[in-house]
Amino acid sequence: MKKTIIIISVIIVALFAFLLFKPNEKKNTNKVRLAEVTHSAFYAPLYVAIENNYFKEEGIDLELNLVSGADKVSAAVLSKDVDIGFAGPEAAIYVYKNSEEDYLITFSGLTKRDGQFIVGRKKEELDLNNLIGKEIIVGRKGGMPSLNFLNALDNKKVNSKNININYSIDFSGLSGAFISGVGDYVNLFEPNATKLEQQGLGYIVASVGKYSGEVPYTAFFARKSYIDNNKEIITKFRKAINKGLNFVKNNNEEEIAKVITKQFNDTSLNELKTIIKRYKDNDTWLDNTYISEDSFKNLEDIMIKANLLDSYVDYKTLIYND
Repeated sequence: MKKTIIIISVIIVALFAFLLFKPNEKKNTNKVRLAEVTHSAFYAPLYVAIENNYFKEEGIDLELNLVSGADKVSAAVLSKDVDIGFAGPEAAIYVYKNSEEDYLITFSGLTKRDGQFIVGRKKEELDLNNLIGKEIIVGRKGGMPSLNFLNALDNKKVNSKNININYSIDFSGLSGAFISGVGDYVNLFEPNATKLEQQGLGYIVASVGKYSGEVPYTAFFARKSYIDNNKEIITKFRKAINKGLNFVKNNNEEEIAKVITKQFNDTSLNELKTIIKRYKDNDTWLDNTYISEDSFKNLEDIMIKANLLDSYVDYKTLIYND
């Protein structure tokens, strides 16, 4: 009888332990497919969140896909090829204005100003007035890179009509076009700008972000229905990004570069340090994922000035901060 009681007690303890630890063994993990517009150290907080396992800590299994061009990113989200897009939020505005029923809503910011650098063919301290009468290749018309460049010109009272602005070359082909001889200048993100400089094929002469002001430059968006049905995932996603933003805010360029170096196999640690320092010095990243109404209005102002938007879109309709 005593032996039976002992056996039953052991079984009860084992069963209790199984039930106690079972939830941890089968912790829910959510697969999230993310499309990024380009792969650049400009987005260091995102890669910090990946490499430091912040997404995993939040129960998110992140699949990162490179989809060049904000228009293509938004198309991938709308077609449900991915769950979340990472690009300029102007893409979400265009989709909404096209009367898409399941439109795109931006729910998390990352960068707060332009990350492009103007690369020229000679060493110089460029004033934007020096671009008058020159050709500069800037990527697709209507995208955030070209919009912010136009805004930078406007802020410095430089008439864009006096500059040959080349919109004909796709974002991914800008470096190659410049190397082949197109344009006197080109606007490039990192690491492309630094690579051209180190190869003796160009020189970084100015920062577009220095002149263009604060906007929600690159942000995360998803279909309205996805956000409505996955609010817990959106909250966890934001938490991971916030951890990444906090890390880059509180660490120097060397520590950041060491964390994200696996993301950039063709870029040396010293190159990454140089690039990240440039972005830190330019006050590139948001303190947290919240997108303010003022910054969103700044974006719409830029679009309206460029005749790409005929009226303001309601902030609360296209921005989800809850």
